[in-house]
Amino acid sequence: MKLIICEKPSVAKSVSSALGAKSRADGFYEGNGLLVSWCVGHLVSPMDATGYDPGYKKWSYDDLPILPEPFRYVLAPGKEDAFENLRALMGRPDVDTVVNACDAGREGELIFRLVYEMAGCTKPILRLWISSMEDAAIREGFRNLRPGADYDALYQSALCRQKADWLVGINATRLFSVLYHRTLNVGRVQTPTLAMLADRDWKITSFKKEKYHHVRLTVGGAEAVSEKIVSQEDAQAVQAACAGNTAVCTSATREQKKEQPPKLYDLTTLQREANRMFGYTAKQTLDYAQSLYEKKLLTYPRTDSRHLTSDMAETASGILHLAAKVPPFDGCADFVPDVEALISDQDVSDHHAIIPTMEMEKADVGALPVGERNLFLLVCCKMLCAAAEPHVYETVTAAFDCGGYSFTAKGKHVVSEGWREIDRIFRSFLKEKPADGDGGGSLPDVKEGQTFEGVEAAVTEHFTSPPKPYTEDTLLSAMENAGKEDIPDEAERKGLGTPATRAAIIEKLVAAGFVERKGKSLIPTKDGINLVTVLPEPLTSPMLTAEWEQKLTEVAKGSADPGGFLDGIRDMVRELVQTYSHISEEGQKLFAPEKEVIGVCPRCGRPVYEGKKNFSCSDRSCGFVLWKNDRFWTSRRKELTKKMAADLLKKGRTNVKGMWSEKKGTAYDAAVILDDTGGKYINFKLEFPKRKGGGNGR
Repeated sequence: MKLIICEKPSVAKSVSSALGAKSRADGFYEGNGLLVSWCVGHLVSPMDATGYDPGYKKWSYDDLPILPEPFRYVLAPGKEDAFENLRALMGRPDVDTVVNACDAGREGELIFRLVYEMAGCTKPILRLWISSMEDAAIREGFRNLRPGADYDALYQSALCRQKADWLVGINATRLFSVLYHRTLNVGRVQTPTLAMLADRDWKITSFKKEKYHHVRLTVGGAEAVSEKIVSQEDAQAVQAACAGNTAVCTSATREQKKEQPPKLYDLTTLQREANRMFGYTAKQTLDYAQSLYEKKLLTYPRTDSRHLTSDMAETASGILHLAAKVPPFDGCADFVPDVEALISDQDVSDHHAIIPTMEMEKADVGALPVGERNLFLLVCCKMLCAAAEPHVYETVTAAFDCGGYSFTAKGKHVVSEGWREIDRIFRSFLKEKPADGDGGGSLPDVKEGQTFEGVEAAVTEHFTSPPKPYTEDTLLSAMENAGKEDIPDEAERKGLGTPATRAAIIEKLVAAGFVERKGKSLIPTKDGINLVTVLPEPLTSPMLTAEWEQKLTEVAKGSADPGGFLDGIRDMVRELVQTYSHISEEGQKLFAPEKEVIGVCPRCGRPVYEGKKNFSCSDRSCGFVLWKNDRFWTSRRKELTKKMAADLLKKGRTNVKGMWSEKKGTAYDAAVILDDTGGKYINFKLEFPKRKGGGNGR
């Protein structure tokens, strides 16, 4: 009997249904000679440093570097029952083979193998490797199970990734946290990502805008524009030379161009476009795509491929015809898809591009949650566009001479909308503006040598613009392309993280307080910028981390040694600890907490800050201080709050309800008046509300 282990309960339910194991038991499905069970994500995790030595509980420079060999693993807290269920199933005498049906990628391989090894199982492994949760795809994958050994290199790559993250994360975080006396989370991938954000922020804040001008001529209903002119006086001189003068067309070039259809989505391009169009974060997009995958409506989302394989041509044709019937795409007239444009066997690695499935024929797309519905339609749109005709247009570039100066006018005429018609229909459905096409508006029919009398000339003023802050769209692109400029062979992939992990990296930076979202923009915080400032290049270099990611890819292919990769990480960690044993006083100040000003000192006018026990003047020689545990407050069973202190400093009084009278044993309300005589201690007076009968006081 085969035991099939899936990554999640929802996937196990789909697999068991497709394979006829429909009898539900406690922790598994059974039937048709199969058992189907599940993990709940990562059941087994690397042991924390304190597991190797209780002394590591206290962070100390003297304990670094921490380089465990061998690595040890523990059960994830709260998941013990799920693990024990799988161990019992693996140990059953009637189970002769274990099938790894966890997600078909690096992390799925790791999740299964760690559980298998911790359970002490030695039974043969087979691998279910599928890209769709459709019943037909599951059954086809099960007919073609592969030996588990075929994925040993992928497992080694996953182990290397996990160990490298542990070694860099534990050691660098402890090292710089100890040095700067505050927790500074450092990550192998997240820190260079933060460095890119900080670098962009510096370019924006240090940018100095520069003014420039254009002279614009009106020639026969078109607009011809000069080159950039820095000086306003020079621009006005050009304007004066041209106004009312004759402009001559010195050249008119027409060129027909084709804009080829876009490729299908991989995860990164899907996340980028969903961020542009809907404002979804990378994590939201991955969550929506994963849910649609588990609902059998999308293929496997964690892919870096943008093509399909040749054996999918017939399926792709069927999906395209179904997608063309889904509103709003049912408005596309005379659509004849080119399936061959989607096919490229050599460009598909572990998984093909993200596409809808045949299950859409049965689905009520309109009933999907709005996020999932938007994403599903976006994937349908991309597939239809990718299989449509090219967008054909004609460009016209006309050069003019006037008063001895040169001007250029550009125009565009659409010959055939092609795939952009589908894109336009979708954007119109979403009430979005059409995507920008290529170059200028319409241009009159001008010919070389044609003259235009009495032209109008105007000067327009412009400013250079700073770089834009990163959005999730542009940051994902930057992460994907980190290091590529240094590679002669474009086929060699580098980058920060993988399509499957980039969303989590961004979320970690936000959660740690190093990055904040402002609208669609991702902005590094002061702490984030300071962290990048104090860390050495090996931890902040996108290039170095991209090279590590490249090595992990080579390990997964079996062309690089896992031991050699980890030795390089350990050497880097040792060198880091040796090099950074202390920091300057200036460095310490970088992470000093910013104090909130409570008010102005009534004695010297300096700011008053809140401390643990008091509110005191920032000038220590002044001596003004309001103690929270002053006998005046404790005897009345009250604590001096920040709001009360602010009122005393601003108005000289604060209204307090429910003060206790020790003499009368009752509570009362009164205004507390600040009575500062300039001595060591501050005095207070009480002012009671006037009674209706005219009396005052108690």
